[in-house]
Amino acid sequence: MSAGIVILILKIAVVAVTVLWLGSLVALALGKTQLHGRINIVFFGLTLAALIGLEIVVRIISPGIFDNYQHHTESAMSVHLVFSVPSAVLLFVMLFTGLKHKRNFHIAMGILFTVLWTGTFITGIFLLRHELP
Repeated sequence: MSAGIVILILKIAVVAVTVLWLGSLVALALGKTQLHGRINIVFFGLTLAALIGLEIVVRIISPGIFDNYQHHTESAMSVHLVFSVPSAVLLFVMLFTGLKHKRNFHIAMGILFTVLWTGTFITGIFLLRHELP
């Protein structure tokens, strides 16, 4: 397995969970808050599984897999991490506030999450290369 393959798999995962997330926003717009919550729980679980899978690959299975990759795309990866790390942390906040019905705080964090996820999506899909130069 190469860094390019891992990035390609992650791109596919990001597109898939983004479709789920957009579906949850449609459910919310239609007033189906329970469906919104259920879809977001799946979004959370799949995103967390992808992050854990990435960490297992990078830290345990193939620790040096991104050494050469980062050398070629260091600035793109840095920009991507500015969005993806805070959005991953915010996932836990969003899940907690949604499950606890902390509506106002959940909405505020949802707006912030939207900005961060949009940045994660754009940088992950369009800036990160899934093939080495």
